[in-house]
Amino acid sequence: MPVLDRQASAAPPRRVPETAPTPLQAQYINLSAIALVAGAVAITALETGSTLASPVVKLGILVAAPILIIPTADASLRIWRSAWAWLPVDRGRGLFRFAWLAAAVIGIVVFGAAAFAALVA
Repeated sequence: MPVLDRQASAAPPRRVPETAPTPLQAQYINLSAIALVAGAVAITALETGSTLASPVVKLGILVAAPILIIPTADASLRIWRSAWAWLPVDRGRGLFRFAWLAAAVIGIVVFGAAAFAALVA
């Protein structure tokens, strides 16, 4: 039987509206592009035989690592807000977003540790 507009639907909502943008939301793509280029330069230098002590590699890491960590932290704030917004609506979706948050935090820690290890090498 087709569902009419006046009939209630049992399906949960597909979205929960965002109440406020995160501080870097508008710049997220631009910052990520800069980090991508700087990281690609560093990786290319390593692939062509440079060492971690090479200035080109260190400069690429110094530029890319903070630019990668800061937008990831900003995205983590958005995930945090989304998880709390979903909990009263659909607990499973809210908890799933907390799993995303855990992955983002692990990523931030790994990025920071790898950058530190590469810079002191």
